[in-house]
Amino acid sequence: MVDPDGDATAVAERYRAFLEMTSYMDENGFFGVSLEEHHGVENNWSPTPLLNAGMVLARTKNISVSVSALLLPLHNPISVAENITTISFIAPGRLITILGQGYRPEEYHIMQKDWGGRGKLMDECVDTLMKALSGEPFEYKGETIQIRPKPESPPTVFLGGSTRPAARRAARVGMPLMTSGNVPDIEAYYYEQCKENGTEGFCMMPPEDTVMLFVDENPDKAWDELGEHFLHEAKLYKSWQLPTIRSQVSSTALTVEELREEGIYVIATPEQCLEKAAKKAEEGAQTNFSLHPMCGGIPIERAWDCLKLFTEQVLKKLEA
Repeated sequence: MVDPDGDATAVAERYRAFLEMTSYMDENGFFGVSLEEHHGVENNWSPTPLLNAGMVLARTKNISVSVSALLLPLHNPISVAENITTISFIAPGRLITILGQGYRPEEYHIMQKDWGGRGKLMDECVDTLMKALSGEPFEYKGETIQIRPKPESPPTVFLGGSTRPAARRAARVGMPLMTSGNVPDIEAYYYEQCKENGTEGFCMMPPEDTVMLFVDENPDKAWDELGEHFLHEAKLYKSWQLPTIRSQVSSTALTVEELREEGIYVIATPEQCLEKAAKKAEEGAQTNFSLHPMCGGIPIERAWDCLKLFTEQVLKKLEA
């Protein structure tokens, strides 16, 4: 969630609209919401995914929230464990937390963390977090501690990443791996590492045909009016990525025309969405739609148009 041109009032309006949209989604059969974390970004990228997750889950009944990713080395892992536990009390089984190391030195500076030692810090934070979430006493910096209240049940926590170090870390501690790209080689390497470490886990990754979707009755007109919003996000995200990062939404486009041709960001009609779903069904596969209505600061009213159009003309027809 970003607002490149917004002042504090505009950003506040966007947060309120976001919460209203999640309630609408919950009432209309959507599966989940994905939240991210970035700090100090000029376009007002949201920095508080667990807080946002708590707000969403407190006002909904069915929808799940995926924090992808929580940049764990930037936080106190004990506080993270307490926050995850508390959120899980009000929404059992609906919070999915994916732990990321982060890839922006600026964020480590803002939080006064050592960028050069981020790998070691990530290992320490993961170890502490998972021990805390067990609900049992454990040694932490020379003392025995135990978080209170204890988790009601084990929360859903993944390690995120699409690199070999991420796969090794997840396998070493026996955690499931969630990749940011469709990377079968990393998946295979993860299972090899699990076998070597004597651990058990599983790997999840986005489908190869994952796109960032916006739904409109007139895609040509929508690209003319909204294309710069999609390009803003694509270019900014690409500028942050380290050479080792492999993501399903990594774009090399420099213009709106190139972005449209590339096919990572897609504006489709309801009919095109239904055709895709029908084709997937013929292949015996499930269709996943990753709707992106507020991408790059898209005006709130246009985001609502997208969301309602998808709900009425795609989702309800698929349910029927």
